[in-house]
Amino acid sequence: MSTPQPPMPQASPAPNWQAAPGSSYPTYTSPIPVVRTHLGHAIASEWTKIRSVRSTMWTLGVFVLLVVGIGLLTGVVVASSESSLEGESPLGLGFFGLLLGSMCIITLGVLTTASEYGTGMIRTTVTACPSRGRVLAAKAIVFFLVSFVVTLVSAALVAFLHVAMLEGNAREPSGGEWLRGTLGVALYIALLGMLSLAVGSIIRHSAGAITIMIGILLAPLVIALFMFSSSLEDVRQALFEYSIPNQLSVFYSNSLSQSGPSGWDPLWIILGVTAVVFAGAFALLEKRDV
Repeated sequence: MSTPQPPMPQASPAPNWQAAPGSSYPTYTSPIPVVRTHLGHAIASEWTKIRSVRSTMWTLGVFVLLVVGIGLLTGVVVASSESSLEGESPLGLGFFGLLLGSMCIITLGVLTTASEYGTGMIRTTVTACPSRGRVLAAKAIVFFLVSFVVTLVSAALVAFLHVAMLEGNAREPSGGEWLRGTLGVALYIALLGMLSLAVGSIIRHSAGAITIMIGILLAPLVIALFMFSSSLEDVRQALFEYSIPNQLSVFYSNSLSQSGPSGWDPLWIILGVTAVVFAGAFALLEKRDV
């Protein structure tokens, strides 16, 4: 009686060699399906990166703590004091927390691009996606959405808390004030973070890019405070009007100057500046080696 033989393993499909039209030499056709990559794949990759690194949780966690914590503390102090906000909107009390919290968004924006150059991971990223412009675009899209949503939720929460805490002690904000104090502020800070992302791509050094962005955030206002000469009054006024803290306060109708940007003007200013810096970052990205 014969012993049953084990089944023979299935052989993998042989590669398909075909001659190209007009040529006697065969070409190789891989049996593995080839998928053409697109921006969606790059966005999925960047989303995995930004949600899996600890720096994202730390910076956004501190941002929420500053915005909500300082906003809540300010509301409690004003509500318990004898001072009144009659005729003023309570939404402006959220300005201080958002100004300090914007440094966290700046830091995260820089780290989104510059940290990969510091660790050398940019080589892996560019190998996986040779289109450098697509990589930068994917980073910008993912970062903008994350920073915008977190800022919008935090600013809206603080705004509702202030209105509830100071009911009867301040006037009710109008619809336009609600829109600027929540949506407008969130868009502005997200674009400020996008500007930091582009600067990080240009500088390629985390500490250097963060220092530059904090200087852009605070230096104009600090310099203007120490300009006492009457001959520099125009320069001083311009620094006041176009400093980032003043533009941020415009969304709360509390401008530091009587002239300069108003309404939604700060949003168009930061949008234009960010677009110009991003154009430079795209151009340099294509010319430089990794």
